[in-house]
Amino acid sequence: MADTDKYRAPALQKGLEILELLAPSPRPMSTADISSAMGRSISEIFRMLQVLEAQGYIARSGEGFSVTNRLFTLGMAQPPIRDLLDRALPAMRALAERLQQSCHLAMRSGDEMVVVANVQSPGLLGFGVRMGYRRPLVLSASGHVLLACRPALDEGWVKDEAQRRALDPLALLAVLRQVAEDRHVAMASPMLDAITDLSSPVIQGDVAIAALTVPFVHGPGAALGFDDARAELLATTHELSDLAADGG
Repeated sequence: MADTDKYRAPALQKGLEILELLAPSPRPMSTADISSAMGRSISEIFRMLQVLEAQGYIARSGEGFSVTNRLFTLGMAQPPIRDLLDRALPAMRALAERLQQSCHLAMRSGDEMVVVANVQSPGLLGFGVRMGYRRPLVLSASGHVLLACRPALDEGWVKDEAQRRALDPLALLAVLRQVAEDRHVAMASPMLDAITDLSSPVIQGDVAIAALTVPFVHGPGAALGFDDARAELLATTHELSDLAADGG
């Protein structure tokens, strides 16, 4: 008997398959949709859906199910991430206070960036990004920083991902090389006009372990100008990088 068969847990396997199916789904899936996608009968998955719902891993939404933030919350409890957040949040609050704008911290999760902490603007101006928000690395300022700020750029992966997202691979590589040189990026927000996403890396061991981003809202109500806001962001990420190098 193969080792993979020796320790099988069919119920656990079905539960994990359900979570992996629902997680990337853009909309809630009905029991029938889940059954069809998994190639299993409704009776096979009905009890698993009830257990996952009771434990808080999925929730009903209309006629279907979607994943909750429970797995995300568990992931955030890992000591390295928890320690990073403990260091970052006071500095993020101070940055938001100086800028009177929101900021958020993102980390890499596969081919996406995920927001792991955020601080809302203490003033009237600011655009906040919710905890757990995900976006492809190649389509976000935070993602560009996480990809570029490391000893070696994975050019093969970047080219493949660019083609998958209908982007120009050579243009994207050129942008990432510039980000690696500048140690920050400024790009128009994909969400709203009049917002520029300013992002800079938190470095540990020559690798960007996180990206701190300010969705900078332009306008007469801004407490600081764009260049001054960028300088404040860079000073904050330098501080956090020094703390990371010292082990907190």
